[in-house]
Amino acid sequence: MARVFITGLGYICSIGNDQETVVHNLRNLKHGMALFPPVNVPDSPVRVVAPVREFEVDSLDQEDWTYPARYKIRRQTIRSFSPHVLYAYCSLLQAIENAELKEVDISNKETGIYTASGGSIRFIYHHLRRMEKRGVMRCNPLNIISSIAGTLSFNLVSHFKIQGASTGFASACASSGHAMGFAYDEIQRGRQKRMFVVGAEDCNFESVVPFCGMRALSLSLVPDRASRPFDQTRDGFVSSGGAVTVVLESEEEVERRGVPVYGEMVGWGQASDGHNVAISHPEGRGLESAMLRALGDAGIQPAQVEYINAHAPSTPIGDRSEVQAIRRVFNPGETRPMISSTKALTGHGLSLSSVLEAALCLSAQRQGFVPGSAHIQQLMSEAEGLNIIRQTVNATPTYILSNSSGFGGANTSLVFRHV
Repeated sequence: MARVFITGLGYICSIGNDQETVVHNLRNLKHGMALFPPVNVPDSPVRVVAPVREFEVDSLDQEDWTYPARYKIRRQTIRSFSPHVLYAYCSLLQAIENAELKEVDISNKETGIYTASGGSIRFIYHHLRRMEKRGVMRCNPLNIISSIAGTLSFNLVSHFKIQGASTGFASACASSGHAMGFAYDEIQRGRQKRMFVVGAEDCNFESVVPFCGMRALSLSLVPDRASRPFDQTRDGFVSSGGAVTVVLESEEEVERRGVPVYGEMVGWGQASDGHNVAISHPEGRGLESAMLRALGDAGIQPAQVEYINAHAPSTPIGDRSEVQAIRRVFNPGETRPMISSTKALTGHGLSLSSVLEAALCLSAQRQGFVPGSAHIQQLMSEAEGLNIIRQTVNATPTYILSNSSGFGGANTSLVFRHV
């Protein structure tokens, strides 16, 4: 089995649009939450979102969008984008540069791409309204391409001339965790030498307010306290968006190109709760299995894990179920890995969250620190005895575990090793 290394990262997210800014904010626990005018409507109880900065993408006409000057995108390319595809395109360009890849490395039969996205609710909604008003033959022919869940794959495969494996994953908040896991398998089994994993989501009125009816979002009016995983008074997650790209490569390719690595992915696991369409199993049954399978795949024991990046979205049920799963796998009397949730800083990026948090773990590991779990004023009673860190710790964990859970009880757990 081939070893799998991470050689490149690209960020467009609420705490920064480049790795230097993201690492600075991660280390210093500076969050990306803000009062978000688009959701300030009379019947919406939500006010705080973790938005993407430097991108103006409110217009339904892509040619009206503005974005950082470093990215030059042709008209014929951008016209099939939705906002999150633009974020993804920019994050992929970053990751290609960061991994020192040449065009020949990108477009060949041994390089593939796996994506994760829920599609663009905004573009779907407005396209359907236009069709109802003007008729089915008056629709833009690229409406479907720019809006449905496969839009990331459609656009990125086409514009970057990807010839290897490609598909999109849709398992809600575990989507990009599945993309990472299956990309790892492609390389480990020798099917591909290189895989891009891209997760992305819009961040606008239409992507946020549908969760209001589920009572899933924080109702806090204070950005500094809205996302507070593991806090006794947590009241829901803070929506976010953006895109992150991770480049995975085989050991053979790393040696051939002579490039530095962020770390090694050494295993992953997945499992389902079999419980409810929306909420986690109360005892974290599926996540416990996913973690155990990830550890088994990596060939390590629980005591070897020094840091867990928890899914912990700041919801009453989600945080509690994950804490119970962690407690059973990592017996506090035997081992006390550091635990934190970076969603206190970034908000919850839904399909984006797994790959974002994997990237954050790898960036922090390279820089020799572990980010704390911000905004905890009173630790939830169920977490007593666990090593939930509240401040950044200067340390370089050898093994890191990163968890994700999604609707329908989908769970993934990824394991990374420092090299």
